Amino acid sequence: MSKCKIADTFYVNQEKVKIISGAIHYFRVVPEYWRDRLEKLKAMGCNTVETYIPWNMHEPQKGQYDFSGMLDIEGFVTIAQELGLYVILRPSPYICAEWEFGGLPAWLLAEDGMRLRINYQPFLQHVENYYKILIPKIAKLQIDQGGPVIFMQVENEYGYYANDTAYMEFINDCMIKYGVTVPLVTSDGPFRENLNGGTIEGVLPTGNFGSKTRERFQTLKEYAKKGPLMCTEFWVGWFDHWGNCGHMRGNLEESTKDLDTMLQLGHVNIYMFEGGTNFGFMNGSNYYDELTPDVTSYDYDGVLTEDGQITEKYRMYQKIIGKYVTLPEVPLTTKIERKAYGTLEVEDRVSLFSVLEDLSTPISSSYTQSMEKLGQNYGYILYHSTLDTEENITDIRLWGANDRANLFVDKKPIATLYDRELLESKNVSVAFQKGSALDILVENMGRVNFGPRMELQRKGIDHCVQINGHMHNNWDQYTLPLNNIDKVDFTKEYHENTPAFYRFHLQVDKAADTFLDFTGWGKGCVFLNGFNLGRFWEIGPQRRLYIPAPLLKEGHNEIILFETDGKHADTITLTDEPKLDL
Repeated sequence: MSKCKIADTFYVNQEKVKIISGAIHYFRVVPEYWRDRLEKLKAMGCNTVETYIPWNMHEPQKGQYDFSGMLDIEGFVTIAQELGLYVILRPSPYICAEWEFGGLPAWLLAEDGMRLRINYQPFLQHVENYYKILIPKIAKLQIDQGGPVIFMQVENEYGYYANDTAYMEFINDCMIKYGVTVPLVTSDGPFRENLNGGTIEGVLPTGNFGSKTRERFQTLKEYAKKGPLMCTEFWVGWFDHWGNCGHMRGNLEESTKDLDTMLQLGHVNIYMFEGGTNFGFMNGSNYYDELTPDVTSYDYDGVLTEDGQITEKYRMYQKIIGKYVTLPEVPLTTKIERKAYGTLEVEDRVSLFSVLEDLSTPISSSYTQSMEKLGQNYGYILYHSTLDTEENITDIRLWGANDRANLFVDKKPIATLYDRELLESKNVSVAFQKGSALDILVENMGRVNFGPRMELQRKGIDHCVQINGHMHNNWDQYTLPLNNIDKVDFTKEYHENTPAFYRFHLQVDKAADTFLDFTGWGKGCVFLNGFNLGRFWEIGPQRRLYIPAPLLKEGHNEIILFETDGKHADTITLTDEPKLDL
């Protein structure tokens, strides 16, 4: 029986192994391309692949589990094993990963008083219920049970978040209780305070960093004691958020030197080997001085591009790795092509207000409620009321609102509020007749995935709407996760300057990777044959959305853009190159 153990280094079957790993998130890559990415990983000289496991995707609703399609973790690991790769799994409840809510399920926030990632019994019970399902599925993939998984991670960068040792011990014990037998590690920032808070007795500490390898390893050595030194996230690039000053890039010359040093002194997992895509509404956000939601692309300036192309970084890293191992000959078995399908014209359009009742059944309440309280996780929510007692509107404020709101009176836009603007009264001057409609469309732009604000991530309007100093009551609330885009009826009315759906048709003779250019469009999301490709926003830096060939069908394809700000063009273009502002 094969076995992995940790002593002065990593041993598999009593033979020393230098772990040279790369991160690929199966849930950010279409399954048809898993083998291609893993073949390229092996060809670069890596012997291991690492991946997070996102709780929010595998348990999208409480007690409902999904391990199919892009979520087939067993299928991904099996392909890695077929290629002779070891696997590192990171099944902690929280993954960060610039992923929506750090991978925690949004339905946790429906519970009043919910506390995350600490020794709080309701949270622990949800974790254990999840582990009862997840751990047996991945336990059979461990190396001592015939699989390729050599070790797993307990929690993730916990020392950046808290220092609750009892919580960490619970996660460790729970993993073991439900079947984990391979060695366990923690991974934290490379500073003493992070390591003080994030490590526990009997579990190997590893570090996450992107520079100053000798210095970081020296600190880590104090905690690893006689154990091996490993950088579990060697950050080779960075992520983009909407409105930043251009696509983030790593320093290739310096990171190449750091990789060489890591391989001299210890072990490495390259983050990211391939970043992939935040399909749907799965991008995360950060919040320091302001809200910074991440873009749809998770290119990360990785070793492979978002769509799996080999880069100069790949070639330089391959040369460094070749100093330490014999590079294998790996034939690439998946034929992947890019194609420009040209310009498509809008064929149909309809306003959101015209199809609201088709997409959602209103929930009436005297006060506004958050998405989570209404059983919704992602997307948009529209609050509708009538102005029966107000004489006019001079100021309006949305209490407890996140993240972005479009406001309408009589279906005419009066304001768009974003982030901190939602915390303040908005001075407006709106004349209307009594009984006029007030509509507020609120977008969840991706829950914060790092830090204490994670507990404050209810979306929509969690408290109230205040008009001219008083609370306004009596609302119809339309949840709009947009997971039923097939119900949009394009025969209904369209009005300019309102949120609307736009339909295009694409004939495909041969499916190939392509990129949707949204120049001229404001803000929204895109659906291809019902699949949510992700968000677009005119502020950049992302200018085109990646469409993998397996999502296209030979023959007729339907593309629908949902745009919220009343800013649209009459065309879109499908081209053969990505575009990120530099």
